[in-house]
Parts: sequence; C-alpha cells; structure tokens
Amino acid sequence: MNRIHNTITLITGASSGIGEACAYHFASAGSHLILLARRNKSLLALKQSLQEQYPDINILTIECDVRNQPSVEQLLSNLPEEWKHIDTLINNAGLSRGLEKIQDGLIQNWEEMIDTNIKGLLYVSRTILPGMIERKKGNVINIASIAGRETYPFGNVYCATKSAARTLSEAMRIDVNGSNVRIMNIDPGMVETEFSLVRFHGDAERAKQVYKGMQPLTADDIAEIILFSVNRPPHVTIGDILILPTAQANTTTVYRET
Repeated sequence: MNRIHNTITLITGASSGIGEACAYHFASAGSHLILLARRNKSLLALKQSLQEQYPDINILTIECDVRNQPSVEQLLSNLPEEWKHIDTLINNAGLSRGLEKIQDGLIQNWEEMIDTNIKGLLYVSRTILPGMIERKKGNVINIASIAGRETYPFGNVYCATKSAARTLSEAMRIDVNGSNVRIMNIDPGMVETEFSLVRFHGDAERAKQVYKGMQPLTADDIAEIILFSVNRPPHVTIGDILILPTAQANTTTVYRET
C-alpha cells in the first residue's frame, strides 16, 4: 500500500547525497516535495530532473542555510498555503569537517558541524513540528550516523554532534508522544556521497581512499529504507535503524580487498 502518494515531504540538504536520493524515491511514490539546501543552482537542476521523470508531482525549492535560524523560521513559517501541511520532514542537512585530535582541532570546523548537525536540525524541527502536532500526524526522520553510537579516532566533535542528533530523536519521540507524530532515527555507516569530499575540504584523492577496497553503501540504499519506514501503517514507528555496508562491522572494522 502506498501511504506516501499526494503527501508533502520537506527534505533539508536536498541538493546532493542522501537528500537528493530521498527526493527521487519520494517523488517516485507520488509525494510532492519541498527541497531545501544552500546551493540553489543544484536545487534547480534537481527540480528540473525530477519534473521530467515525475511530471505529476509539485516541487518547491528553497535556498536556505539551516544554520541561519531567522532565515529558517522566516522561510518555513511563511510557506504558500498549499505547502503548509508538511507530512514528512527529513532532517538530512549535515556534514563533517576535518580529522584532527581534539587538541589540534580547528574551531571553525567545530562550529560548522555543531551549527549544522545539531542547531540546524533543531531550527527546522522547531518550525515544522507544531503543525504536525496540531494536525495529529506527521513523520520526522533525523539522519544521524553510526558515529553517534561509536566514537572513533579523530572523530571527536563530529561523533558528538551525531550522538546529539540520536539523543534528540529519542527526546522528540518522548515529547510528541500522544500526537501520532512518528520520530525515526537513521544511523548510516559508510555511504559514498560527498561526505568525505566535504570532510577533507575538496581533496578528492584523499576522499577516494576512504572507500578503497570495499563496497560502501549508496545514497539510494539509505533513501529506500527511509521510504519504507515512512510508508509503514500509522501505528508502526521504526524508531531507530543502523544501516551498514556488509564490509563494515563497526566504525573502525572494515574489510578491504587488496
């Protein structure tokens, strides 16, 4: 049964990676889309591609940095009337910066991760959740990470932010209890997207080494599971999912073929 058809899905960080993959999967199920990201050119290209494949769905793009609370509140609180009743929020915007010991950490990297991975998630959720609670229906999917479950060397602040995202998923589930709003936490392992490229500030060769000799997850793998989770009957909440490539046992144990 398709419970997603003709709903409205808001995806943050929609211009690439897991967010972009979610846009295609939810569009294929007939959901109308609000696509939010910083890179407007990429958003518009994605919108065009989606509309060519799925002409029956409506798409609204919003250029916004989730770190900017006034902008988030202003843009999402003043949506056109036909877009106000958001059924699903996918808090996907997030990033990692650098791999340094904490005593060598770069403050700018820390602030960017904390502001995006924690505060950005909170800003968007704070704006969207009240409407879901008032309507007594909705889904919030927070994209955290295996790094929120297991700290790994040099991961320090990134791991802390993803642990916070996971904790916030648990806290949201408690706070909205009785409203029929479902909160789902997704913890991916190694997924080959722009993640490592962003972590290493555009160093493509270093990013490529992260996945050398193993088959990582793809963004489509994660999006497919998110779509499945949202499509469960209203009385079913898949609250917490850890998704790993078969070659990965935990954050540091990865089988690589030589």
